[in-house]
Formats: sequence, structure tokens, C-alpha cells
Amino acid sequence: MAANCGVCGRPIESGGPGRAASYCSQACRQRAYRERRQPAPGAPAGELVSDLGDRLRRLRLDPAPAFHADVEALSPRFAQLRRLARQARQDTPVHEAPGEDTPGHDAARPAAVPGEPETVTPRNVTPAAVTKLGDDALSALFEEHRAELRVHCYRLLGSYDEAEDLVQEAFLRAWRARDSLEDVDNPRAWLYKIATRLCLDFLRKHNRRPTVYEPVPGMDSGDGPPPPRLPWLQPFPDDQLPERPAPQRAPDEQAVGGETLELLFLTAIQQLPPRQRAAVILRDVAGWSAQETADLLESTVASANSAVQRGRTALREALPGRREDWSAPEPSAGDLALLRRYMAAAAGADIDAMVELVREDAVLTMPPNPFWFTTRDALFAFVRPNLDPASPMFAGHWRHLPLRANGQPAVAGYLQRPGTSVFRAQLIDVLRVEEGLIAEITTFEPHLFPAFGLPMTL
Repeated sequence: MAANCGVCGRPIESGGPGRAASYCSQACRQRAYRERRQPAPGAPAGELVSDLGDRLRRLRLDPAPAFHADVEALSPRFAQLRRLARQARQDTPVHEAPGEDTPGHDAARPAAVPGEPETVTPRNVTPAAVTKLGDDALSALFEEHRAELRVHCYRLLGSYDEAEDLVQEAFLRAWRARDSLEDVDNPRAWLYKIATRLCLDFLRKHNRRPTVYEPVPGMDSGDGPPPPRLPWLQPFPDDQLPERPAPQRAPDEQAVGGETLELLFLTAIQQLPPRQRAAVILRDVAGWSAQETADLLESTVASANSAVQRGRTALREALPGRREDWSAPEPSAGDLALLRRYMAAAAGADIDAMVELVREDAVLTMPPNPFWFTTRDALFAFVRPNLDPASPMFAGHWRHLPLRANGQPAVAGYLQRPGTSVFRAQLIDVLRVEEGLIAEITTFEPHLFPAFGLPMTL
């Protein structure tokens, strides 16, 4: 039975095996995100929890499209609750924060009752527990690995939306195959195998490879070389990164630094053929052995190792030679100060102050849009008329909120257009900083604001 688009109601063309679409086009997906009603900015956590409780009670489990639509509508609420919780944790002194090392913590746990099933927690989920306890244990297994699988699929695909969709599809496939889990020694590897194969199927079908930007008629893009173009590229919220230590890597693997989500690295790895990409990510990020990687890719160990070596070589050539460790560092105090100055200059339409923050060879791209600039002069020749209140091209007044995306400093931009009173979500700028100045700006469209726990209006 064909599903209908959750926005316009038109029938959705089948995407083939491995993926059930909710919208007929990217435009409808973005419209769905924009039209979702958000709790008021700064709403107390209690009000948000109450709203979530009401929505959970109204959740429709059948038919499947309605269930999926209801769960999708819950996602931005949970993202905002996660943001509030993270802020509360940061505002709480360390000595007051309860944790597993707090005296009496274990004693506060309820004791197991003889004859009753053991409470299922993520860390005690095993194949035997799934077999014994059924659906609750399987759900706990899914939740334990959801965050790392989402990041894994995002590295393979470069798209947050599609990574989220394919993780959901992976869990659905795992649910259907749950009877076979009792024969699985490593549930985490089992889920990775399902998710990776779904991603490879998706990449085979869509044949996505980066191109380079082409000249835009009537626009001066600067005299630098055209940067790689990935129209499907989307940002990833740092709040959704898994809290899991990086696997130990051998010295020859440090050049590709597995844990990074930095956009420069992500752009480079997207240029690898899908199987090479999967092999490098499985070995250098997920920490799989050569044999496990070969089994997943249904190849020999020699073939899998060859794919990894070719992929590493290609990455070393694509990435700046001075970078050897691509792990994502915390932003320095200088980076945060630069971010605040950038936000203040944009809010005050102080173009000269913005120019001082940007390198002469700065690059700006706007996926999926075709606009690009490779010098500071070309960039501000485009930006200046939009920021200048005296210009007939003046876009309006800006407000920004600081973010962390892809391990990099970022801002969420809200625009108040002339003649209006509301600041509406306009863009997400992800910044790459080099030597104290902005070297690259990647500007994304606003439909992922809910994924970052942000409202669509201020």
C-alpha cells in the first residue's frame, strides 16, 4: 500500500527496499520542520515534559505512517529537553552532581526481587537478556546504541535527515529479525552490520559523489579554486554525539583521526567510493577488526585491508598535510571569543568588524544552494548589501544563538525582515577557525533547527 506525504498528501513514490519515506520531496520535509509548533523559547522543563506527556498519550500506533509521523513530531521536543538538561548540568557544580561514584549511589538502587525479571538497563542487555525478556530488552538494546549508530550513518551519508531515517529503518529490520539474535555473540556488531548495509544500499541507489562548484552567472566568486560541492551535506548537533570514548588507534591510523565530524574531514571522506568509505570508518572509527570488516562487506580480509589502505591514502591527499590528529578538540577560549565577536558584529550590522574576523582566503559555501566564494573580498561584496540598512537589498536585522555542530563553533541565525516584528529561523553557520580567524563558513538552511533543540521563531 502506497504511503502519502505527511505535508501535501500526495502519494510517495517507492524508494525501493530499505527505506520508507515520510515526505514526497525535500521541500515538504523542510516545510514540515518549519510548521511544527515549538514551545516558547526558555519554556520551563516542566512545561516541556507535560507537553511531551500529552503527546505520548495521544501517540497512534496504527497505521504505521501515522505512528511514524507522530514520533517525528516528538523529535524536536526531545531535542529541546536534551538542550535544557545539558544546560542544567553545566550550571550545576561538579560536587553537587550525582553520579555512579557518589557514595550510596549503588545502595539507592532497588534490589532485585527473587522470581521477578531483572530490570533492563542498557549496560546489561545481552542476547540472552533479549531472548529472556523480549521486547523491553530489545528496546533497551536499541536505545543503548542509537546515538553511535546515528553518527555512524551520518559519516557514511553526510546527511542528518537520512542518517536518522536509516537508523530507524535499521531498528525496524532488527526488530523483524529479533528471533535470530540469540545466535548473535555481539549485538552491537549486529546492529552496525544492519545499519551499514542499509547505508551502502542507499549509496548504491543514489550514486552520490561530490562535484565542484560551477561559476554562477553574474556573480564574482573570487579567484580561488572551486571547493567541493555536496548538495546533501547537513550539520550534526554536538548534543547528539554519543558519550563513548574513542577506540584506541594504531599510529598509522592517526592521519584520519576516527572520531572527528569536522566538515572538512567529512567532505573528504564523502569523496571515497562507498565500500572504501565504509571500510575506513569501520576500522578507524568503530574499531572493528579486519576480519569483522571483511565479514560485513562480504569480502576477504585482504580485500577489506586493501580498501582501508586505499581510503587512508586518499584521505591523506585530500586533507591538509599539517593535520595529523583529526580528533575533535574542544573550542579554545579564543575560538569562543571570536564567535561572540562574530555574533555581535552581525547583530549590529558592523560590516567592517566582520571583515576583521575573516581570513583573506576565506571560503563560504551554502549547501544545497549553488553560491560559493573563495576570497574575503568576494564574500563581503555579496554580504554587504544585505547587511546595510541603507541598501535597497537590506534583508533585515539579525540575532544569533551560539551552537556546536560537527565539533566546530557555529551560530543559529534569526532574521527580522523589514516591516515584521518576529525573528525567524534563517540559517546555521558552521565556522572553521585557523590561526584566530574564520577560514571557512558553511551556511545551512534552517529546517534542522528542531534537531538542535531551537525554536523556529524568537
